[in-house]
Amino acid sequence: MMTVTIVAMEEKSMRRILAVGLLLPSLFLPAAAKASTPVDDATAPTPVRVSTGVIPPALIDSVNLNMPSNFDSFLIPDGVEVGLAFTVDEKGTPQNIQVVKSYSPFWDARVVDAVRQFRYRPGTVDNKPVAVDMNMTVNVAR
Repeated sequence: MMTVTIVAMEEKSMRRILAVGLLLPSLFLPAAAKASTPVDDATAPTPVRVSTGVIPPALIDSVNLNMPSNFDSFLIPDGVEVGLAFTVDEKGTPQNIQVVKSYSPFWDARVVDAVRQFRYRPGTVDNKPVAVDMNMTVNVAR
């Protein structure tokens, strides 16, 4: 008789273990789903790209390349292109200017210095100024 009672208790314990084993994972599913949801950091301002609903920045002031006074004009290359990528901030100032298509370090530096002095009417979304990523190709000519 004693062995029958023990078997009955083991069977009852096995049922509890089986029930807990089946129910416990379902309790963790909402927590796992919540943990895997990406968090959107809306407070970090990121530049927008020109697309539908975005009014792009408009150039309002530009400058020419600054050349040394003793620089001969025949040394200026003709038909050279320097490609730039930069962000026009909410105030219309070019920021983070990077050369993406180089001609030479000498000419690249002068082009970057000139573009740094450009001023834009800022890009807007819903009539609010926003930073906008821009690409520009500057043609150097005599």
